[in-house]
Amino acid sequence: MTNSLLRPALVLGLLSAVGPFAIDMYLPAMPEIGADLGAGIPAMQGTITSYFIAFGLAQLIYGPWADQAGRKLPIHVGLAIFLLGTLICTFAPSTEALIAGRFVQGLGGAAVMVVPRAVIRDLSTGHEATRMMAMIMLVISVSPFLAPLAGAGLMALAGWRAIFGALVAATIVSMLMTRFLLAETLAPENRQPVSVAATLAGARHLLTHRGFMALTFLGGFGMASFFVFLASASFVYAQDFGLSPTQFSLAFAVNALGFFSSSQVAAKLGMRYGARVVMVRATCGFAAFAVGLFGLGLLGLADLWVTMAGLFLANACLGLVIPTAMVMALDEHGPIAGLASSLGGTLQMLAGGVMIALSGPFFDGTVLPMLAAIALCAVLALLLALVVARLPAPDQAVTGAA
Repeated sequence: MTNSLLRPALVLGLLSAVGPFAIDMYLPAMPEIGADLGAGIPAMQGTITSYFIAFGLAQLIYGPWADQAGRKLPIHVGLAIFLLGTLICTFAPSTEALIAGRFVQGLGGAAVMVVPRAVIRDLSTGHEATRMMAMIMLVISVSPFLAPLAGAGLMALAGWRAIFGALVAATIVSMLMTRFLLAETLAPENRQPVSVAATLAGARHLLTHRGFMALTFLGGFGMASFFVFLASASFVYAQDFGLSPTQFSLAFAVNALGFFSSSQVAAKLGMRYGARVVMVRATCGFAAFAVGLFGLGLLGLADLWVTMAGLFLANACLGLVIPTAMVMALDEHGPIAGLASSLGGTLQMLAGGVMIALSGPFFDGTVLPMLAAIALCAVLALLLALVVARLPAPDQAVTGAA
């Protein structure tokens, strides 16, 4: 990556980490919050689902807005809304108030997911864009390693509300970074006026574009598997495996390590073998490990160490899939990159929310329902990978062909 792209990649990575921190710092505290507010497991999972649903729906607004007003203003507004939601969560007196606060957080946090993708498309395409996406994911990777530990530490020192207090401070820092360190990447002459007719036409084009839909949901079901893990893991690791919040934080970091480590070599492997080839083969690996782990669960063999090892391997494959799928889904749609990013993000978040909702009634605090839902996501991703494999050959910027 060139030096001119390194700084925006780092800034975008730090901004994009706000949303993951809002989830990862919160995970170790979920059982304690439920006990404090008198909420059961389904209600606490609802605080995750509400965040993802709002996160997904709000992207439909930020994408077209970013195409019309430039990239920085939507980020500023989104961070302000996220700050409001975080304050609601900090002082929430009930589960209902916490769910509402998480919903408002999701409405704001969507901005720092969809707009950075459009900024990447403004600055580069193809393998260079994949490298930028990987760099952003490298910065985001701090979240699963440090955020749960930070959340457990804050909870031990000052209770679970201190977690949201820390997020308030992080949001203010993000607003300052956006103001002073992030340049506007969409020139006025390239901005698209907001038009309902044009937006509907663009959405119709994307929703009927076989490649865009297959790549979007391929990455979406991959992400959904991780969302299911997020909504379930703190209860599984505490109730089924008997881990403390700090021990869970360490186990969570190990499970995330495979994803973020492999994502850093996605662009290099794509240049050598072709992005589509790498993505399809990695999806096959993801499905094999996820389904295999579920099979071990059916045999009663999925203890803590087997579960951690299986998820590590599955997520390592997933780390090659998601950044490549994101870039390939947007690469042919430069003039409507904001809309494509927002629509794709909405569909992916809704897929994750639906999978959490579908698996919720079967969840009993043990590992098997979680593994079953992850395996189902992997099988659906594999079916879509087979569709992608049969698509017309992408252009040289995507595949890296000579």
